[in-house]
Amino acid sequence: MVNQSKPRTAIFGGSFDPPHKGHQAIVEKAVQGLAIDKLIVVPAYLNPFKTSSLASAEQRLTWCHTLFDKIPNVIVDDYEIQQGKSTRTSQSIKHFNESFDVKYLILGSDNLSTLTEWHEFEWLNNTITWVIVTREGYDIDTKDLRMWEILDLDANISSSYIREKNTVKHVDKKIEHSVKQILKGQTLMTIEERIENIVKVLDEKKAEEIEVFNLDDADYIADRVVIANSLNLKHTQALFTHLKEELKPLGETFMHADASDEWVVADLGDILVHIMIPEYRQRYSLETFLSELVENQKKNIGSDPA
Repeated sequence: MVNQSKPRTAIFGGSFDPPHKGHQAIVEKAVQGLAIDKLIVVPAYLNPFKTSSLASAEQRLTWCHTLFDKIPNVIVDDYEIQQGKSTRTSQSIKHFNESFDVKYLILGSDNLSTLTEWHEFEWLNNTITWVIVTREGYDIDTKDLRMWEILDLDANISSSYIREKNTVKHVDKKIEHSVKQILKGQTLMTIEERIENIVKVLDEKKAEEIEVFNLDDADYIADRVVIANSLNLKHTQALFTHLKEELKPLGETFMHADASDEWVVADLGDILVHIMIPEYRQRYSLETFLSELVENQKKNIGSDPA
């Protein structure tokens, strides 16, 4: 019987409260630069050095899936969240070593000053190679470390900065809306609820042939696309104005909009809204393209091995 070796793995844990573009850059660079088969992102139920988090564990897990699932060889694992309490890093590594060969632990250089205080530091130090992500303003002191590698990435971004400044500047557009809602203390709406609001406004303002496309699993720039017909050129602009007036108080962010005499495209981050006169819609058949994307994603899902 062939003794198959376990996949060589790096662990990247943290609160991810919220995850941001700096986290994405770390994961992408680690996958490319480390000698690993897999990278496991492990959102914490609660950081051992913190007493609370802004977003719930379930919300932070959802954000991590949204950001990292499509990066090749990356796994988002809910092991620590399932524990329902603060979990020691050493415990998590022992858990993952049952199925993987954990070679690396990724951490920011801002953690080096307290690293020796970690539970079972000596065991960790003798077991894994530390991957230290450079961070502006923090020196890299490796005198206590047995093995380490440097991941050179001076992205001056942190979750604490996002929370303290109440800004979504460094947040990926696919999670921007939900992060913004939490920062403002608003009730968190699902994407389905947001779509319902959009369709309701369009329908009440006499838009026609409203269609919604779910592109969660497709390789597309948005998770949902809404298409609606306007009655005429003036009505196109009026529908867009109504959307902004009625959705902004609900926390919706209109990141960008393009317009011509025949159409308007509103970018809400993870949702795109196309409003157009019937002639333009018939000419370009956007729904045909989107329908093919949906069908292709269904075929790909159906052909995946069990």
